[in-house]
Amino acid sequence: MKKILFVFLFIPISFHYSQTKIETDVDSAFQNSKKGIYWALSNIPEKKAKLENDLIVDDKLLASVKLDKEINGIKITSVGFNNSNEVTIKIFKSYDSLLKEGYLKNLKKVDKNFLEEN
Repeated sequence: MKKILFVFLFIPISFHYSQTKIETDVDSAFQNSKKGIYWALSNIPEKKAKLENDLIVDDKLLASVKLDKEINGIKITSVGFNNSNEVTIKIFKSYDSLLKEGYLKNLKKVDKNFLEEN
């Protein structure tokens, strides 16, 4: 009887621990993906149409970031990593919202001819 009681008490605890561990790992991967988004927003190139970079800290890959300039804005894809988990975030920001939020301080007017050429 004690063995059956032990099994019934142990199983829910082990499931709860597994779910908590997965949730923690996914949250960390999500945070790393957000770091990639913030990095891309802080490093929008003036002349290049594309930008790709990996964020690495202490020999660990935190995020892989891709920024593409589109006709009306930019598209950012950030893949955040934690252990064997990865979380992908894709966002699109218009040039108007980038100007309002202060990400394009140095650019008074976006050169749309440059975007169409590249």
